[in-house]
Amino acid sequence: MKMKKQTTKKAINKLSRRDYLKTSALGVGSIFMPTIVPASVLGKNAPSNKINIGQIGFGRIARGHDLPETMKYDIARVVAVSDPDSKRANLGKQFIENYYTEKKGKANYVDVKTYEDYREMLMDKDIDAVIISTPDHWHAQPAIEAALAGKDIYLQKPAALTIEEGRAMSNIVHKTGRIFQIGSQQRSTNPWPQFKHVCELVRNGRIGEIKTVKVGLGTDPAGEKWAEMPVPENLNYDMWLGSTPEVYYTENGVHPQNDFSRPGWLRIEQFGAGMITGWGAHHIDTAHWGLGTEYTGPIEVEGKADFPTSGLWNVHGDFSVTAKYENGVTMEISSAFTNGVRFEGTEGWLFVSRGDVSVTSSDPTSGNGNPALQASDPKILTSKIEENEIHLYHSEEQHGNWLDCIQTRNQPVAPVEVAHRSCSACLVAHIGMKLQRKLHWDPINERFKNDDEANAMLSRPQRYPWGFKHIDKLSYSEFDLK
Repeated sequence: MKMKKQTTKKAINKLSRRDYLKTSALGVGSIFMPTIVPASVLGKNAPSNKINIGQIGFGRIARGHDLPETMKYDIARVVAVSDPDSKRANLGKQFIENYYTEKKGKANYVDVKTYEDYREMLMDKDIDAVIISTPDHWHAQPAIEAALAGKDIYLQKPAALTIEEGRAMSNIVHKTGRIFQIGSQQRSTNPWPQFKHVCELVRNGRIGEIKTVKVGLGTDPAGEKWAEMPVPENLNYDMWLGSTPEVYYTENGVHPQNDFSRPGWLRIEQFGAGMITGWGAHHIDTAHWGLGTEYTGPIEVEGKADFPTSGLWNVHGDFSVTAKYENGVTMEISSAFTNGVRFEGTEGWLFVSRGDVSVTSSDPTSGNGNPALQASDPKILTSKIEENEIHLYHSEEQHGNWLDCIQTRNQPVAPVEVAHRSCSACLVAHIGMKLQRKLHWDPINERFKNDDEANAMLSRPQRYPWGFKHIDKLSYSEFDLK
């Protein structure tokens, strides 16, 4: 590739970042305000010594991924766990203490505190940071409250349940100067180095000008209408429902009481959007990373989907979405494609997936025996990225990168605005799937153009006293919320 073409690509990438800073509700001054160092920096629990961490939510992802991947680093010390299900909170305490004893050889290393209400945990000044591994409808609010409490945050994807609360979360994290990492593990080289490699090849023009990106996602099955059940004594069900409407309890609508298998809430629209955000938050983020569109979104979407007409599990089934970006790229997202991301350019194509490596034992894999990395010409895959070309942020592992950044106060590989933009692209696609007509999206003002029905779907009513709108400390004018 000629040097002149490289320079042009770099200019485009810088422009997209600069335009975001100019046009965002945050403004340049807010993004680059001095970072706030934790109060514990000068104390015995300083990040240079240990980072004290509270775990919010102890379920499948916390147990199988977030906690093991964090506790393996000596700088981290998990000291508390909260869950509205007291059985899970107690199991979390046992899990953490046993991990330190068995894996680290540190008997009685920590007496883990348990909480039903994570807000009590956030009042503990000795806690520096939190990991949020909760259902999707409980992502943005605890992240916002943690930022207001001066804690750094690791949040499982997707970033938010709605675009409105995602924007609020991003603004508040920036205003408070907290270190925020979203669980977009495909940005780190462990365990999937192929995603960064493909994105660098795309950014440096190895397959020419990108015309189309095809994103393949799975679907979840519909489910019958299970009967109402008594709420377990160990579960604060009202808190678990949070800002969403009151509905009767059935175990297949919440999480299993006797194991950590895939929970039913993942398949219910009240608590999430289905696989369009579940896996879409990963693959659309990868597409954005390769395209350099991490601080914007589509300008036009049109979609269709099958939605169950009865039963408890009602997230989308088979679907397809076409999203157009201002740079001329068309992104096609469909359950008909192989799970992964395929970049198609004027000089070839590149396909990347996770292969047969999953995050947890209950996650589906996407390889089906096919290579995780493919190209129209195998020589593209061995092309060296030269020193004067574009090199993307290098992160060895997502949790380790977050811990490093807590110490240095540098931004991590997947910061909050990137998290919000990946999630909002998924949610815009979901709205297109629901309305099944062409929609025009303004990624700067984050509104649909001349479409009140679509704009009404950017937020949801929040059941008092839950939801970020009911946080006592929150001032709309102070945080420039739209």
